[in-house]
Amino acid sequence: MNKDTPPCEQTDGELPKETKSDLHENQTPSAVVETKETAYSRLLHELQVHQIELELQNEQLIESRNAAEKAAASFAELYDFAPVGYVTLNFTGDITRSNLAAAELLGMDRKQLQGKRLSTFVEQADLPIFNSMFSVSNIQSIQPVCEISLTGKQARTVQMDISVNENDLEYRLVFNDITERKQAEVKLQLAASVFTHAHEGIIITNARGTILEVNDTFTQITGFERIEAIGKSSAILHSDHQSPEFYASRKQTLSEKGYWYGEVWNRRKNGEIYPEMQAISAVRDITCKTQHFVSLFTDVTGLKAHQQQLEHAAHFDALTNLPNRALLADRLAIGLLDSKRRSKMLVVVYIDLDGFKDINDTYGHEMGDQFLISVSQHMMDAMREGDTLARIGGDEFIAVLGDLESLNDCKPVLDRILKAAAQAIPMGDVLINVSASIGVAIYPQSANNADLLIRQADQAMYIAKEKGKSCYHFFDINSEVEARTLRNNLDEVRHAFIQTEFVLHYQPKINLRTLQVFGVEALIRWRHNEKGLLEPSDFLPLVENHPIRIELGAWVIDTALAQINHWNEQGLNLSISVNIGAYQLQDEHFFEHLTTSLATHQNVLPGQLELEILETSALENMTHVSSLICACKKIGVNFSLDDFGTGYSSLTYLKRLPSASLKIDQSFVQDMLTNPDDLAIVEGIIGLADVFNRSVIAEGVESAAIGAKLLSMNCVLGQGYGIARPMPAADLPLWVKSWHANPTWNA
Repeated sequence: MNKDTPPCEQTDGELPKETKSDLHENQTPSAVVETKETAYSRLLHELQVHQIELELQNEQLIESRNAAEKAAASFAELYDFAPVGYVTLNFTGDITRSNLAAAELLGMDRKQLQGKRLSTFVEQADLPIFNSMFSVSNIQSIQPVCEISLTGKQARTVQMDISVNENDLEYRLVFNDITERKQAEVKLQLAASVFTHAHEGIIITNARGTILEVNDTFTQITGFERIEAIGKSSAILHSDHQSPEFYASRKQTLSEKGYWYGEVWNRRKNGEIYPEMQAISAVRDITCKTQHFVSLFTDVTGLKAHQQQLEHAAHFDALTNLPNRALLADRLAIGLLDSKRRSKMLVVVYIDLDGFKDINDTYGHEMGDQFLISVSQHMMDAMREGDTLARIGGDEFIAVLGDLESLNDCKPVLDRILKAAAQAIPMGDVLINVSASIGVAIYPQSANNADLLIRQADQAMYIAKEKGKSCYHFFDINSEVEARTLRNNLDEVRHAFIQTEFVLHYQPKINLRTLQVFGVEALIRWRHNEKGLLEPSDFLPLVENHPIRIELGAWVIDTALAQINHWNEQGLNLSISVNIGAYQLQDEHFFEHLTTSLATHQNVLPGQLELEILETSALENMTHVSSLICACKKIGVNFSLDDFGTGYSSLTYLKRLPSASLKIDQSFVQDMLTNPDDLAIVEGIIGLADVFNRSVIAEGVESAAIGAKLLSMNCVLGQGYGIARPMPAADLPLWVKSWHANPTWNA
């Protein structure tokens, strides 16, 4: 054996020594031949088995491919009808496949979507995010879920949750329309914001009244922190101002109607009682069973205080804080009823300070006001408990003394009032004192109604002044002098009526904004043979409570209607307002005479006539006057409350009298630019007219400045010397024509 031959190389058909040795020892030559055949057979068998295995694997691959194709088909069919959108994109962002939901959301059919870029449906604001997501360079950083907005063909914007899955060939996107969810979230956020920032306190309780939630305003109003209130009963807010019956009634209302609204007094955490306006609503389920209560409330402490201030201003004098005319009228009416019921005497005392004008002239109005405050307090201290002292204007006061057994019972009080009024009052470095003249009228000896008692006390006061001042005088209806004077005056008026000495003058009324003349007020004048032209105040008080007043009033109405008819024929369309006296108003035949007079003048519309009554005229028989006003309104004739603010009525009377308008007395209008009290009264009357839905007209408009101020306070109707003085009927058409052509007064 050549030494260069590798050990593992053998000659053909030759076995290694070791093998030969082994064969010689263990086997025969024939056994060696059988082994070779077995090896070749085994190899062949293995090849056959391997081939069979390959064939089986091939069959399995075919079956797997078929199953995969079937699964893919089922998957596609599943997504075709899925409620969520499904699209596949290639790596350039083109849509390769879409389901029905995606096509519907994007506003195209599936064929139209084929090959479209999904980015064309993405809102502009979301494009940077979208392009970044589907950039090939950012494949590894794709976010699995995000929200973007897609816009379909019909410009419907939807917000989507997009899930992105990447395989070797494409992106698969599943998106869900969350628009409604987003809108619900916005609504919830808005509701939460409203709840948190509402100016009203809000409490949410369960059906048993346990507090579940409160807002910040609740804490600001009640002082209870949220953590202190939640879980507690809403009764922690209850105060002793409401009775158990109140809460029972509220509970019943909530049960029957599902809501309750009203005023309630609650208690803050610090124990303070406060008023609030509260609205409670029941929240019920589909079976109408109450699940929760929602309460909204507002602290009205400031409003209550303001209301009390208004009430006080409406009933008390701003300077002296004494009762004013309105409160005086109420107390006098109550005093008369009580005196009638108990058969007691009642005394009305009219007080006028002597020499007060000199104080204003010498020391000025400011010191005069301070003096009035002091002297009014002294007089009040001189009266008995339960008596009333009211300031009715300037230096004039009225006292009401009730529960008297005899006339002598009031004399000590009158003496104390005289002494108190004359008391020297230190004002700075000087002592100032005045005296008082007092007139006294007695119920039931003098009269049986408030207005007449005041007038009689006023007349008696003037007699006290004539007697030398610093004294009091009792009105005596049976006095021979007074009776003779009254008879003489009545005879003179009756003679003048027979001799047609009475005429009507007319004062224009204008719209201050448009300067249009819309009507006139008829004012009676007496062409006295000796005294000249007399105004109503010179003679009407003499006949106010006499039957001749009815005749005179009927003449005024008939004359006014005749004048309207005449102006209508001339083409001058104006309404006329006529003053009606208290005695005339109480006449049971008044309405009958009015309708008869209207029927006589058929060319006159009832709306062209307006009747003006004083506040005090209506108080003597409120029910009768109210019924009369309603009856007149039915036939088209309106009523107006004249000289409003100077009478004795209260807001209750204003509410009960259905008059169409209020007329502000000229005494307030004339001085309102210089007197804050008068201005406040004018503003208050305008406000009352607005609240009670009445029109309002101001008399006493004497300048453009007054007119401008009235306009600024929303009072657009006015009359006064600054516009025109009362004039004879014959002069009015020419005046109206001249006014329309070139108004000389301009607001």
